[in-house]
Amino acid sequence: MSFPNSLLDGYRNFMSGRYADARDRYRQLAENGQNPTTLVIACCDSRAAPELIFDAGPGELFVIRNVANMVPPYEPDGHFHSTSAALEFAVQALKVKNIVVMGHGRCGGIRAALDPDAEPLSSGDFIGRWMSLVRPAAEQIGSNNVMTPAERQTALERVSIRNSINNLRSFPDIKALEEEGKLELHGAWFDISTGELWVMDSETLDFIRPEI
Repeated sequence: MSFPNSLLDGYRNFMSGRYADARDRYRQLAENGQNPTTLVIACCDSRAAPELIFDAGPGELFVIRNVANMVPPYEPDGHFHSTSAALEFAVQALKVKNIVVMGHGRCGGIRAALDPDAEPLSSGDFIGRWMSLVRPAAEQIGSNNVMTPAERQTALERVSIRNSINNLRSFPDIKALEEEGKLELHGAWFDISTGELWVMDSETLDFIRPEI
C-alpha cells in the first residue's frame, strides 16, 4: 500500500514554500521548544483549521481538535481523557494566556445532535455518547419551530461554545488562573460559507463580528 501521492505533493510544496521561508523559525523551535500563548479548541472538520483562519505561523498556537470543538466537564475518574489531558498540558506546562473555543457553521456533529433520528455510526456509538454533552440544549433548540433548520443549527453551535467555556471553568486550575487574571477564556464562531469570524462578548455572551 503506497502513501497517498496527494500528501507527498503537499509535503513537497511545504518544503519548497512554507518551510523554506520559515527554516530558521523551525530550527529555533526544535532547539528551544514551543511557547505558544494561545490554546485553540477547534473541531476536527477539515474546513475549519485554526492555523489557517488565524494565519498563525509555526509555534504560535497550541491546538486541540475534536468532534464539535467541545470541552467535557472536569472528571478525574482515571479514564482516558484526551481533551482534558491536552488542556492540562497547555495550562500547566505551556502556561498559555488565552483559551479560545472556536466553533464553526455547518458542523456535522451539531447537525447530528439536532437529528432525533440519527443512527449510531458503529456499535460503540462514540460520537453519540460524545454529543450527549450538548443533548439538553439540542432538545430545547430542536423544538423551536420559529427558527429555520439553519438557524437552529447556528444557535446550537453557539450554545455549545458557551457550554464548553462553562465546562472549562469546572477545571480547578483553569478557574483559579482565570480568577487571578492569568488566563482568559474566549469563544469564537467561524462561518465557512462567508469566511466571517464572530467572537463572543464576555459580558453579554452574544456573538459579534469584529471590525477588520
